[in-house]
Amino acid sequence: INDSPALAHAYIGLSMSGYKDIATDAADFILMKEILNDILRLLDIGKHTIRNIKQNLFWAFFYNVLMIPIAMGLFRNFGFTLHPMLAGFAMMFSSFTVILNALRLKMIR
Repeated sequence: INDSPALAHAYIGLSMSGYKDIATDAADFILMKEILNDILRLLDIGKHTIRNIKQNLFWAFFYNVLMIPIAMGLFRNFGFTLHPMLAGFAMMFSSFTVILNALRLKMIR
């Protein structure tokens, strides 16, 4: 009970399961087992998640900077147009690559 206000105001609150319900409710993360090495694993997963978010943002911005002018028809005078069906496929492929990149996080041990 004494830890719950500190956990609520902390940058990251960490609690162990099986203890006071108030502390586990205030925590951001709950360790299910009393293995403190899991804290290092938690930090590693967080680092990989931030890296993955940055990669996804880079590829999304790269795709949009490249494809939006083409979709707007700015290169029509040069004979380069994009069929709407291909534009839809390219958008689906962009979302698919972001999903596949995010699924790589499941391989972290």
